[in-house]
Amino acid sequence: MNEKRVAELVKELLYELGEDPEREGLKKTPERVAKAYHFLTAGYRMDLQGTLNEAVFESEANNMILIRDIELYSLCEHHMLPFFGRCHIGYIARDKVLGLSKAARIVDIYARRLQIQERLTAQVARAVKDAVNAEGVGVVMECRHLCMMMRGVEKQNSLTSTSSVLGSFHDDLATREEFFNLLNRSLNMQV
Repeated sequence: MNEKRVAELVKELLYELGEDPEREGLKKTPERVAKAYHFLTAGYRMDLQGTLNEAVFESEANNMILIRDIELYSLCEHHMLPFFGRCHIGYIARDKVLGLSKAARIVDIYARRLQIQERLTAQVARAVKDAVNAEGVGVVMECRHLCMMMRGVEKQNSLTSTSSVLGSFHDDLATREEFFNLLNRSLNMQV
């Protein structure tokens, strides 16, 4: 990303909004916005294999692994306004497990792009499944979208939930139910 060019575009935008980009409070805003977008879209410059960085480990585990409440922040591709929430990932390992922090990094790779929550959920599920050749994967995301809260219908208490289930989580009702039961039990146990 050419931060200098983005800063120039932000300066033009400020003019179009009726602002004076040379006034004290806005003088460095174009550069700050360019740096913010560089950070908020870092997922375009991240590589899944490089991020996993050998944090896939041999294991005899064949039980369900649930990693919950992974915070996420993204930008809606329709309005470029933030959406944020949490992601819960469950999977059944075959012979490999994912380093726990790497699950959060996978979420960031895809969240730090212009996104829609539905695609983001599916991308995380597919990346986890492929990373460890999981028997099955389930991903649930619960997010609040500022494009719905502060503009348009202005519904501040709205929450969007999406799920993606692959492999045994899709094909086997008992596995899917175990995942959602574990997830619901964990949600009810929060202090």
